[in-house]
Amino acid sequence: MSGIQRIVFSILVLGFVSATAHAQQAKISPAEREAKAREYFTDTKLKTQADRTVRFFSDAMKNKVVLINFVFTQCGDACPLITAKLVQVKKELAEAFGKDVRFLSISIDPQHDRPQDLAKFAAKFDAVHPEWLFLTGEPANVEHVVKRLGAWTDDIESHSTAIIIGSPRQGKWKKVRPDAPPKIIAEELRHFVAGEIEARKLAQLER
Repeated sequence: MSGIQRIVFSILVLGFVSATAHAQQAKISPAEREAKAREYFTDTKLKTQADRTVRFFSDAMKNKVVLINFVFTQCGDACPLITAKLVQVKKELAEAFGKDVRFLSISIDPQHDRPQDLAKFAAKFDAVHPEWLFLTGEPANVEHVVKRLGAWTDDIESHSTAIIIGSPRQGKWKKVRPDAPPKIIAEELRHFVAGEIEARKLAQLER
């Protein structure tokens, strides 16, 4: 991720976190907090590797701790290495993966990456799981989502290799270096899961 991309990501996500914190202080309802998250991340429609249409916030992000990274199937170096690492992270998480954690690998080359291409890419690296979504879609839709995440670039060869971990419910986000060991990435995710469980309890009490 370039310096400019890091700044953009920080501004966008920190802005959302600030709004979430303010909302929590104002004691707004869980439904209102959810609406704010949906407004920020949007329900832009994308396609999974199974050619299923999903809304980005409501279907891909809601009620989960998410790990987000960016790929394209013709990538010859970073994407295969990071995908292979995330397979190891998935194993480290054991039952927490799927139950509490979802991976979102977003193609930054939607012009060429069709759902079937992403399905082949996932299978090649043993990254096949119902809670690991490889996402593509109409180029304008993908661009909109990736810009929201502060990672859009017109040059796919220099695309962001950052790994983003976050929880819309908690309004917390963190970037993890792509060269971090799988155990470290899994541990970061476990911290978010612990916070997610507490946030769910608070939401229940507020009802």
